[in-house]
Amino acid sequence: MTRIQLYDTTLRDGMQGEGMSLSAQEKLRVAHRLDELGIDLIEAGFPSSNPKELELFELLGREQFTHAAVAAFGMTHRRGIAADADPALRVIADCFAPVCTLVGKTWGLHLEKVVKVDREENLRMIAESVAFLVGQGKRVVYDAEHFFDGFADDAAYALRCLRVAAEAGAETVVCCDTNGGTLPDRIGATMASVVGALGGDGVRIGIHCHDDAGCGVANSLVAVAAGATHVQGTMNGYGERCGNANLVTIIPNLQLKLGHSCLTDSQLASLTSAAHFFDELLNFTPDPDQPYVGRNAFAHKGGMHVAGVAADPATFEHVDPAIVGNRRDVLISELSGTGTVHTRARDAGIALDDASAARVIERVKELEHRGYHYEAADGSFELLLRKETGEYEPLFRLESWRAIVEKRADGRVETEATIKIWVDGERYVRTAEGNGPVNALDRALRDALVEIHPHLGEIDLVNFKVRILDETKGTGAVTRVLLDASDGEDVWGSIGVSENVIEASWEALVDSLEYGMQVGRRPAASTKTGS
Repeated sequence: MTRIQLYDTTLRDGMQGEGMSLSAQEKLRVAHRLDELGIDLIEAGFPSSNPKELELFELLGREQFTHAAVAAFGMTHRRGIAADADPALRVIADCFAPVCTLVGKTWGLHLEKVVKVDREENLRMIAESVAFLVGQGKRVVYDAEHFFDGFADDAAYALRCLRVAAEAGAETVVCCDTNGGTLPDRIGATMASVVGALGGDGVRIGIHCHDDAGCGVANSLVAVAAGATHVQGTMNGYGERCGNANLVTIIPNLQLKLGHSCLTDSQLASLTSAAHFFDELLNFTPDPDQPYVGRNAFAHKGGMHVAGVAADPATFEHVDPAIVGNRRDVLISELSGTGTVHTRARDAGIALDDASAARVIERVKELEHRGYHYEAADGSFELLLRKETGEYEPLFRLESWRAIVEKRADGRVETEATIKIWVDGERYVRTAEGNGPVNALDRALRDALVEIHPHLGEIDLVNFKVRILDETKGTGAVTRVLLDASDGEDVWGSIGVSENVIEASWEALVDSLEYGMQVGRRPAASTKTGS
């Protein structure tokens, strides 16, 4: 098994994507999570670019990492300035990072129209910059920008750019598909030429792909097949335009499909939680369809698929989801058979006979005809199962709720909600203000229940979706509300459907809390009471 060196550039290239913004402290958390995952090299950024990056490097310099080495990013020295006199090169030479990654030009188009230097001067800039940093005791990674476009334009010159970097002391030379438009066949042929030309020189050869043609992952894998042993990318494919090659997909493909060594078994088993951690830190909703780690990556809906997986998971799963820290999910819809319902009941620890399973299926068909959709509402579906078997335990009995929204002349909007509920024979009346009626109802309900059920304080709503089901009816249309909730460990969905969007939201809200508080998922209730 060939050991593949993993290089993450989330903190630099990934931050160029739309909506990407992290504080220096948050970036420090990212670096530690990458280290725990088993990433070899973490590109922390360009320390001379702005004060936030300088702060990050000051913080990183005081940290200890178990496995990863930190890389500082920079460019070859500027035209007309010696390498040892270039202020930007001096910054990365003087910083604590043991690795420096330099980007340099390869493509004649850029030499003529961007940096305006001739080809020989560009080669000197590459060689002098690498040699300077090596002389300062740094390990150097050389990123050949626009390499594949440059190779297509002048293959001999593109190879000379790599060779002078290697001869100057770079330990790794990286072929970059900077525009992201090269297809796998050309990547493979070009990388084979690079490996053939430089593979015997003792330099490591790497690949850096963008995803503008949707081939970032495929191109990276093809490059490894051609002999590359260093792969660059970002977590979840973050990056400018269409993003960078997605390491979350590349890593299991390299290890599970191609037999290369990347992570330990325990690190690979943390891949799903790591991918979701980065999304949550950036306030993104995890992509449910992302390979390996998405919620739907191992989800089964059709009855034949569910039956096949129950008999042998290999019938409809290409790997065991547990290997990457994910889990199998059986989706419920009007297409489901009794086998699907039995599987979900068994997973929830609910005893369900065939007659009850049949009744559940008929109930699901009836509800989905009215607009319910249980594929993304696993919490609501489990409550439906418990109601069918008599195991349902409501948190409270509703007397009434009311929401008031007031628009004032000065433009301010205020929302207030009042709930009246009964718990264990005690009546609770609570009023709360909120950012809209759903938030106000949520606050009032939690205020009434949290003393009895402290675990409610650990349940957060992490996603809220509203969909109009029959647009032709305008404001009188039926509305479906889907909520995702989390207690910090699990995430579950709940659903509500009504012509009144607040009523639909209330139904989904109650289901989300009741599922999170089912016996076996919560600590014992408090003995406090009040009204």
